[in-house]
Amino acid sequence: MLETLITSKTRIKLLLKFFLNPGTRAYLRELATEFGESTNAIRVELNRLTDAKLLERGENGRTVMYNANTNHSLFSDIQNVVKKYMGIDKLAEELVAKLGEVKVAYVIGDYAKGHDSGLIDLVLVGHIDETKLKEVTAKTENLIDRKIRTLILSGDDLKKLNKRLNLDHALLIWGIETVNR
Repeated sequence: MLETLITSKTRIKLLLKFFLNPGTRAYLRELATEFGESTNAIRVELNRLTDAKLLERGENGRTVMYNANTNHSLFSDIQNVVKKYMGIDKLAEELVAKLGEVKVAYVIGDYAKGHDSGLIDLVLVGHIDETKLKEVTAKTENLIDRKIRTLILSGDDLKKLNKRLNLDHALLIWGIETVNR
């Protein structure tokens, strides 16, 4: 769907990268390597998004860093479109409605970094009905056309595994932060 609205695949990748998790910062060569595209193709799209004020650019020494402009009037709208495209909105709705006492849910790994790898790593904290989780996961995978890998933890386990799970770069999709990032 997004491909029909936005014809540049590079622009779509950049929007996913920066708007899925607005804390993401990246530079030109890093993006070119990650996307497997030329620096020129990336530069053109970064300039377009920066000129539209959707991305901000700043310098870190000699390196020019880019990040989403969270103050832009369309930021939340674009972020919602990106979340819908990735299926994260449906994932959160299904989980909370049917799984029991979900205190917090995070997306970690590739999706939290803005990579559409086809596998969503999901960390759930609370008392989760594992039978329902399997049912909801299978149903949601069909809806969003992506695989979901889950990890159920207690609040204490989450605190212990904070660094290992890289929660500093996690995407909170439900609940209130339980770990100081």
